[in-house]
Amino acid sequence: MCSAKMAALSAAVLALCLCCAAAAVPLVIWHGMGDTCCNPLSMGYIRKIVESKIPGIYVLSLQIGSNLIQDMENSFFMNANDQVREVCSQLAKDPHLKGGYNSMGFSQGGQFLRAVAQRCPSPPMLNLISIGGQHQGVYGFPRCPGESSHICDWIRKTLDLGAYTRAVQEHLVQAEYWHDPLKEDDYRKNSIFLADINQERGINETYKKNLMALKKFVMVKFLNDTMVDPPISEWFGFYKSGQAKETIPLKETSLYTEDRLGLQEMDKAGKLVFLGVKGDHLHFSEEWFYTSILPFLQ
Repeated sequence: MCSAKMAALSAAVLALCLCCAAAAVPLVIWHGMGDTCCNPLSMGYIRKIVESKIPGIYVLSLQIGSNLIQDMENSFFMNANDQVREVCSQLAKDPHLKGGYNSMGFSQGGQFLRAVAQRCPSPPMLNLISIGGQHQGVYGFPRCPGESSHICDWIRKTLDLGAYTRAVQEHLVQAEYWHDPLKEDDYRKNSIFLADINQERGINETYKKNLMALKKFVMVKFLNDTMVDPPISEWFGFYKSGQAKETIPLKETSLYTEDRLGLQEMDKAGKLVFLGVKGDHLHFSEEWFYTSILPFLQ
């Protein structure tokens, strides 16, 4: 009788362990410029197809602000550092995430989630998937999403007038990852976001340690991108310093050769994944998403 009870108890414990092991890792999504957390044609659609393929998964699509209008406006005008702090607070308070989570950032959401990985290690980010994120910044806005074109016209004029002035840096998100290869000193001194997370002013060992804790850092580049300048920034490359025509890949940048962020070590450990997809910025098929991205979420 006792042995039968023990056997039943052991079976129950085993079943519980198997159930826990099979539980889906939560997913956190951060949208791009001019978008919102819950647009049914973008982030809402991504959430829906992930939930359809991974039953029981908890998906948090980040909203910055108290409503969707604020969420969209903040993607242009709320200091990126303040946004990252807000997200870190959201994640820390969410009980679903305490065991760790995967993250997926679209366009500028990619570099913002990398900042979260570097600055806020608790709860732990397991995999970071950057879909069209600009990790070395941008030097131009050739085209803008949807109905935001009038805003981007104003952004271009503002950046031309003084991207690295204090007022512009504090209040224009896109200026905070504006990387002028003709003014590298100004960029390093005055960029309040990108220059910091890319270790341009010195080595923050905590940033390096936290990023290296990722299991995988997946970077997706759109091979026909007309929105990001230069597109190689999506693979952490950029223009060769001092000019804006010739680009260099990540492995030829000083960030990699000096290993200021741990990317070289991560690369050698097989933690960096570079994916290319045919199409313009954020244009991809459901089939591509299922075959190329879903495996990193399961």
